[in-house]
Amino acid sequence: MTLWLTSTLAILQVSLALAASLAPLNFTVPGAFPTSVFSKYYNQPTATSAQVQPVISDPVTHETYPFSLTNPNTLPKENTADPHPLPPKALPSKLYDNALGQIRSLAVSPIFAANACARCISILEILKLVSLTVPEKTPDLLVALCNLLKLASPAACTDNYSRLGVGAVITQVLANADVGGYDGQAFCQNFLGMCPAPTTSPLNMTGWFAKPKPNPLPRPRKPSGKRLKVLHISDFHLDPRYATGAEGNCTSGGPCCRTNNFNLINPNSTLLPAPRFGTFRCDTPMALAMSALQAIPALTDTQGTGFAWTLYTGDLVSHDAENLLSRSYIQYIETIMYDLFKRMLGSGPVYAALGNHDSYNQAQDAPHSIGGTLAEQFSWNYDHVASLWKHEQWLPDAAVKLAKSHYSAYMVRRSDGLRIISLNTNLWYRANFFNYINMTNPDVSGMLRFLTDELQAAEEAGDRVWIMGHVLSGWDGSNPLLNPTNLFYQIVDRFSPHVIANIFFGHTHEDQISIFYANNGTSMNANSARASAWMAPSITPITNLNSGFRVYEVDSATFEVMDAHTWKSDVSQYPELDSQTRFGPVYSYEYNTRETYGMNISGWGEDDPLNATWWHLVTEAMEANPELVATFNTLQGKSSVKTQPCTGDCIGAKICYIRSGSASIARQNCKPGFGSVQS
Repeated sequence: MTLWLTSTLAILQVSLALAASLAPLNFTVPGAFPTSVFSKYYNQPTATSAQVQPVISDPVTHETYPFSLTNPNTLPKENTADPHPLPPKALPSKLYDNALGQIRSLAVSPIFAANACARCISILEILKLVSLTVPEKTPDLLVALCNLLKLASPAACTDNYSRLGVGAVITQVLANADVGGYDGQAFCQNFLGMCPAPTTSPLNMTGWFAKPKPNPLPRPRKPSGKRLKVLHISDFHLDPRYATGAEGNCTSGGPCCRTNNFNLINPNSTLLPAPRFGTFRCDTPMALAMSALQAIPALTDTQGTGFAWTLYTGDLVSHDAENLLSRSYIQYIETIMYDLFKRMLGSGPVYAALGNHDSYNQAQDAPHSIGGTLAEQFSWNYDHVASLWKHEQWLPDAAVKLAKSHYSAYMVRRSDGLRIISLNTNLWYRANFFNYINMTNPDVSGMLRFLTDELQAAEEAGDRVWIMGHVLSGWDGSNPLLNPTNLFYQIVDRFSPHVIANIFFGHTHEDQISIFYANNGTSMNANSARASAWMAPSITPITNLNSGFRVYEVDSATFEVMDAHTWKSDVSQYPELDSQTRFGPVYSYEYNTRETYGMNISGWGEDDPLNATWWHLVTEAMEANPELVATFNTLQGKSSVKTQPCTGDCIGAKICYIRSGSASIARQNCKPGFGSVQS
């Protein structure tokens, strides 16, 4: 019997064993769209041939979003309505000082030689000079460079790197970055593959912490025995432009299930008509979004009570190309999704984090240290989401004010002794061009200074803390940057386990876990395990995943996770639903965390938490029994029929990823190439 089949049967046995304690295990969503959800529509809401197009009014801007913004039949060609700011022209003195500094940098740089990396650095030097003197011409040069290096098709080069794409953003970065040093090497490695990856910079922690870690640690809180239900959802990626019946298996680029994308094998006919409720190569249609929000309360028995609270770890917006995005499009999806969360999930507050797709330009957030008017160029988004969170009555005024001024990051001190700290992890995401300015400083934005100060205040008050964000700090190290996540790891060590109870991320769309250890993970064992980070499965099925969500059982005094339950919906079954309206998707109980991974762990009782120590013991059980890794691999993709088995080097790599809480540790210790089950 293969590892995959063995793990699948084990998961099924656990689910059946829990049938007596959880009811129902499955929920079939009604097939007809609940038209009462919205008061007005641009199209006939009962139609099955197209997704509903509700009329949405923004309670913050008081704008009614036009049908043209989301009409799948009239996609915009480019966004000319929003500003695309460029840096100001430099003074002659700055040009001189910068030119002299760059010449010196090149003269002593060990990477400057007759190789691809040196060529890339030299190109960046030229682009920097242009960005400082005639910044309006830099986007044109970027388009030309894209075509010269054949980074994309001519049309894609224009869409991506013109001023209406990310050309203005890159111009700002070039004008401010040390392109002859660490910044340039990292830029050339990450975006062009022309340089070796730079190593983690030495970290000077002198004076970073106001006080040393208490020794001995404060006495742990006594568990209450009362368990709270907390929902964790992530990565909805709502696609209001999803076109039912369009090509669901496109190869022309961009998200499928759009009228403008097709399969190159047969561009004149549809090979896989996009099902009403979604498919594996597409983002979430409105029909699937509503199905998930209908299923969650029914499956978790929270219809009348709601959750104690909900975590949303980012990415509301679809995977659109830059030329299809705009500020209005981002704000539309933020408005409609937060409103649906409020109305469908019950009375408990939703604590949200900004995802890399919840921004325009996508993944971009500039540090305030860039100075001038450019320092506030993304404040429109921070102001909007913070105002929506206030409108939905999820955040107090102090947190709203902080979110508006600090990249949407905030702290909420709840009355029960728990503090929620939400971070904007775009500020350590490798795809954010602005992070390539002054990269040897691990906290250019000041976000990690904010986190440290809030944790210090929590320690002094005797409060517990949950940290949440979107882009994970570790796993296989392919998403975050080295230096900021290295600093984050040290902060977690300093304030764990007595202050930090749990950490939560999203972004990968997969069901994953990361463990943080003492002393930068130099010795990884049950005694040195300090904290763990839970990565939530996504609602969206893109790419080749099922749709899923998780609920935690949380002790009301310690705020430790005592158990976790995950549900999924089999996306491969969705095409069969198109011929009728009686039934919609089925969301089914997938697995129980404690039962699935804890059966081989001795000495761990039902009242002991699923903390970092427990998770390390799970990894030891995985080392002894590779079938447990096969089970983890299956669940990582939400039991998708598209998930490939994990064998050979994959087994050791997965255990290594689980033990990696920072990008530095992952790249130092782990074999790359097995981080994701998506294809």
